Amino acid sequence: MEMSSSIRDTFIHYVKDLFPNLTTEDPLFNVLALSTILVVSAFIYIIARLLIRPQIANWVYKSNNRWDNALQEHGFFRRLMHLFPALFIYIATPVLIEDEAVMHGAIIKSAQLYMLYSGVLAVFALLSTIEDVYNASALARRAPITGFIQVSKLAFAIVAILLSISLIVGKSPLLLLSGLTAIAAVLLLIFRDTILGFVAGIQIAANRMFNTGDWISMPKYEVDGEILEIGLTNVKVQNWDNTISTLPTYSLTTEAVKNWRGMQESGGRRIKRAVYIDIHSIKLCDNNMLERLSGIRFINDYIEKKKTELRDYHRDMSIDESDLLNSRRLTNIGTFRAYLEAYLRKHPNINQELTLMVRQLPPNELGLPLEIYCFSAEKAWVKYEKIQADVFDHVMAMLASFELRAYQRDGHLSLLAQREQYLKDERASHNEKQA
Repeated sequence: MEMSSSIRDTFIHYVKDLFPNLTTEDPLFNVLALSTILVVSAFIYIIARLLIRPQIANWVYKSNNRWDNALQEHGFFRRLMHLFPALFIYIATPVLIEDEAVMHGAIIKSAQLYMLYSGVLAVFALLSTIEDVYNASALARRAPITGFIQVSKLAFAIVAILLSISLIVGKSPLLLLSGLTAIAAVLLLIFRDTILGFVAGIQIAANRMFNTGDWISMPKYEVDGEILEIGLTNVKVQNWDNTISTLPTYSLTTEAVKNWRGMQESGGRRIKRAVYIDIHSIKLCDNNMLERLSGIRFINDYIEKKKTELRDYHRDMSIDESDLLNSRRLTNIGTFRAYLEAYLRKHPNINQELTLMVRQLPPNELGLPLEIYCFSAEKAWVKYEKIQADVFDHVMAMLASFELRAYQRDGHLSLLAQREQYLKDERASHNEKQA
């Protein structure tokens, strides 16, 4: 108190030296006091900005810690610098300006608002720093916190607005809160997406449903790509064509979403594709065909084993192998299926520990679907597609070796037309000979 009186007396002394007839009750005195306070506070801010901030930045960049660099990048220290002049205005105003002065209350409230918003902005920078440091850690892959950071910022912003209104009108913040109940329905309507997003964010984090970097597909929104950010109200997804889709956060919990994370964390990516075999090309294998197919190293053991098995069966059942109606014989489609399975078992880019099979699906108007079901050891999209294409290149090329044809609608129809024309020509030639 004595120090405040001494500072006030010194200021009055200097003012009277400049304006001998000026009294402390004169409005000009308060204007001079306010001008002095503002000039000194500006000087304090300049000193803090030019001397203290560079020194802090120097310490930060010399440090090996990431968190202090993030604080510097988000302007935490820059925003703290505003607290010094605000605090000076708040302290100096009661000393130089009397309580009865009209501008006293306005200056005090302005200083409090200045400190309040400087502090809130500094807290925002601190929360952004926490988010950056967390996102750089391994935990970010398990549970994103962007939504919680945004909720925290929103909560601080609401508190700052309530305190600001309280300071301006001179009423208790609790009184203002009690008045908010009257407009709760309106607030619920205004903040509907925010509330739904917050609840969805809690579900996503608690159940580890989605993380940044996950590949998701949502046909309803034509979304197919990686999650860039899970926010309070919106989720950003970068599609594979490099477009950015923005979705409501709650849509991740209310809509059908396919998350490919399980595939990415597993040992392989599934290959599930069928080749349609022309049913007219399916037939029994004769001895010449089996001899020729025995030269394929993947199935020579299989063919020899089957020959022995069939020979034993015919002997046990007393069936002559030349009896085409009762004897058992290998088919080209079955032998081809065995070849494909053996081929996949030897393929270096197919995961042998996961499900691997070559199966027939029910035949339809397009032919007999022969499906390959296995898992590529490579999960990256481009490499996966290359492996899948290489496998089916080989499948299509080997069909002719087993005297099989892939069904192709136009080609099949033209082949039937050629056969019909051939039969007509044969009948006509036969009739001419008989005539």
